[in-house]
Amino acid sequence: MRSALIKKFRNPVVLRGFLLSAILGFLTCRGLTQNSEVSVANQNKQATATASFAPEYVVGVADILDISIWKEPELSRTSVTIRPDGMISMPLIGMVKVSGMTPSQIQETLASKLHRYLSVPQVTVTVVEIRSKFVYITGEVNKPGVYPLAAPIDVLQLIIKAGGTTPFARSKSITILRVVDGKQQKICVNYKKMIRGEYPGQNISLLPGDTVVVP
Repeated sequence: MRSALIKKFRNPVVLRGFLLSAILGFLTCRGLTQNSEVSVANQNKQATATASFAPEYVVGVADILDISIWKEPELSRTSVTIRPDGMISMPLIGMVKVSGMTPSQIQETLASKLHRYLSVPQVTVTVVEIRSKFVYITGEVNKPGVYPLAAPIDVLQLIIKAGGTTPFARSKSITILRVVDGKQQKICVNYKKMIRGEYPGQNISLLPGDTVVVP
């Protein structure tokens, strides 16, 4: 029996067929199909490209800002909510579009517009509450819920923020749900291997709206 198998696998055609079947079986087990899932490497590239708010946060609709004008308290504003059209209202200069800008860019824009009224306007913009960008985590973690995405965060960091996994978690089968072009995609990650330093590429950066499911 053993000698027959050895002779069989010496045949190049049979060997190639066996290797192809093994590779296809491996990919199927991992669930990396073209329609339902996206490779972790591609997701990392997408996360890097999309998370353009790093290293400074980019404000969005519904975020709340504090705007301080040095030595001009009557022109300063606290708890300014960015409107659905991306605008805020400021004394003297009126409506200003700020959505999609960093706090530093907003400071420069406001200072430029205030220069008509103040000789050296010094503007400080602080994001006091994030309401436009969130990630979600659910399932077998100690603190499931919604977490503001103030800075780039990866899967491990979010699980840590959520208090870690519970004793009942199936940490080999964590799933990230992501909507791309209106279609939901699933990315499977193995938490146990990640914390052991294996397959570090699976510890992908999360994008706004991502949901991490810990079964």
